[in-house]
Amino acid sequence: MKTTRLIALAALTLATAFAQYGPGPRGPQTNTPVAVQPATNEEIKALTYMREEEKLARDVYRFLFERYNVASFDRIATSEQQHFASVGTLLTRYNIPDPAATDTPGVFADPQLATLYADMTAKGAISLKDAIEVGVIIEKQDIADLTTANQTTKLDIKRVFTNLMQASFSHLEAFEANLEMVCALP
Repeated sequence: MKTTRLIALAALTLATAFAQYGPGPRGPQTNTPVAVQPATNEEIKALTYMREEEKLARDVYRFLFERYNVASFDRIATSEQQHFASVGTLLTRYNIPDPAATDTPGVFADPQLATLYADMTAKGAISLKDAIEVGVIIEKQDIADLTTANQTTKLDIKRVFTNLMQASFSHLEAFEANLEMVCALP
C-alpha cells in the first residue's frame, strides 16, 4: 500500500513538472522555429519540379484507378499523395511558392508536365497493360529526376528525396510485377 502511494505521488509530481516545464530538462519549452539557410536556385527548381512530378504521378494513378479499379493504382496514388505533402512541407519551410497550390487534378504550372499528364492518361486509357506500362514509365522518370535533384547539401531535402527515390523503386517493382502477370494472361 505504501509503495502504491509513493508511485502515485511520484507520477503526480512528474505530471505536474511535465505540464509546467515541458519534456526537456531545461525548463519551459517554446516552439521557436529553427532558422534554415535559404534554398539555392537549384534547390528551388528541384523542389518546385518534384512537387508537381509527385502530383503528376498521384493524378495519373488516381485516373487509372477510376478507370480499372486495380488496387495497386489506389495504393500507389495514396503513397504519391504523401510524397506530394512531404515536398510541400519543404516548400513551406524554405518559403518557396507552391506551383500546385490549387491542386486541381491534371493541371500543372509546368507545361511539360501538363503534356506528360495528357499523354500518360491517354496511353493508360487504352488497356490495363498500357496503364501498368504508364506506371513503369512514370516511376523510371521519377527515379531519374530524383537522382538529378538530390544534389543538395541540405539534410532535410536530401532525406525527403532519398525517401521518395526508395518509394519509387518499390513502386516500379510493383508495376513491373503486375506487368509480368498481365502479359502472362491469355
